[in-house]
Amino acid sequence: MEEARAYEELRVGFTAAVSHELRTPLARLLVLLESASLPDVDSEAMLAKARDQVEEMRELVDDVLFLSELESGREVVALGSTRALPVLEEVRDRLADSAERADLAIRVEADESVELPVRRRMLQIVAENLAENSIRYAGAGSTLTLSARPGVLEASDDGRGVDDVDLARLFERFYRSDRARASRGTGLGLAIVKHVVTAAGGEVEATGGAGQGLTIRCSFFTSAPS
Repeated sequence: MEEARAYEELRVGFTAAVSHELRTPLARLLVLLESASLPDVDSEAMLAKARDQVEEMRELVDDVLFLSELESGREVVALGSTRALPVLEEVRDRLADSAERADLAIRVEADESVELPVRRRMLQIVAENLAENSIRYAGAGSTLTLSARPGVLEASDDGRGVDDVDLARLFERFYRSDRARASRGTGLGLAIVKHVVTAAGGEVEATGGAGQGLTIRCSFFTSAPS
């Protein structure tokens, strides 16, 4: 009974959070569409901004659906193992344009033989969300290093970092620090990272500080950690 009550509270809170997060891009979209019909307005520019808002909502819905699948157990996380290097290189190449626009360099460091105990798709999702977090928030001129060694996946950037008060909350759903609110993002990327890693029997840790960059370490255990 206690578990059922806790689950219901979690579900209601999650639904309310999703509704709140959708409200802002929806309101912007309505304003843009109304403004596009006014005289002396660049309707093409307004419609382009409207498309951006629609894309933001699509990303949010996709992340919400994926997170719900993870939590329901419909997505199997730990099934075999995956070579890390090809996946990290693929993520780097896929995000090259976004990284260039953000003036962020992505480096990959991993031995050919390193494998991590998660499905390939799950490793892609974790690495991509870690990289996208740095692309959005590290700041221009930064470098992100995606690295893997036995049992560990790490994303470390030398960007603007995160205030100490925000470090412990980075993996909460929809949490964004004050300085991150001006940047586009669903607020679910690092929550997804944490859920995938913990479902695979691992743990995540964020270290750094304001002006000191950010390092997120995903540790996977073949047995219970000591």
